[in-house]
Amino acid sequence: MEYFAAIQLAELISTVFYTFVGVALMWVVWKVLDALTPFSIVKEIEEDQNMALAILIGLLFVSIAIIIAAVILS
Repeated sequence: MEYFAAIQLAELISTVFYTFVGVALMWVVWKVLDALTPFSIVKEIEEDQNMALAILIGLLFVSIAIIIAAVILS
């Protein structure tokens, strides 16, 4: 019974660790993307209601999340 508790604890710790790694990498991607664009992405989406940019950024984050998940699982 103690063996299963140890496995579950290790899985829990690794899940929390990789969650923080994934969120940190997504934050880095956001900062790089924000630095590379000549305009404010937040202003374009919130104030100017640029739906196309919002969809593009959302899909970019989904694709980056898939890449990060694939790298962490490999």
